[in-house]
Amino acid sequence: MKRFKFQLETLLKVTRMKKEDAEVKFAEASRKLEEERERLNELLMQMQEAQHDYETLTGEGKSITVGRIMMFNSFFNWKRTQIENQQQVILRARGEKQQRLNELMKIMSYLKSIEQLKEKRWQEYQAEALFEEQKMLDEIGLQLSVRK
Repeated sequence: MKRFKFQLETLLKVTRMKKEDAEVKFAEASRKLEEERERLNELLMQMQEAQHDYETLTGEGKSITVGRIMMFNSFFNWKRTQIENQQQVILRARGEKQQRLNELMKIMSYLKSIEQLKEKRWQEYQAEALFEEQKMLDEIGLQLSVRK
């Protein structure tokens, strides 16, 4: 009997490579999202520290110049802009991560269907081999019984 050969073996290998590539891209997108979240946390901490410094300078009847207030106001506006921009970056990174996840799921589904087809073909091959073996054993048994 001939060896088992899956006709779509090359497609299976290519699909596995695509799956690995998709996994890498998904991991990169996840890592980037986490980095962007950390950056947002840093900006929020900087804003909180600046607000604390401002409250310390203006607290309990301390005198502060108009120039100093204007400087803090400019800084706060700049930080708010940075925070808003970072939130937009995070939204885009989430979208990218979701897109990569969808691609990975699609490839995994396709790969699973090919692997199931291969398993089905393997079982068919084994059943055929068993049938051939049984047929040969029956012929041998028939020949032995005819000789006796």
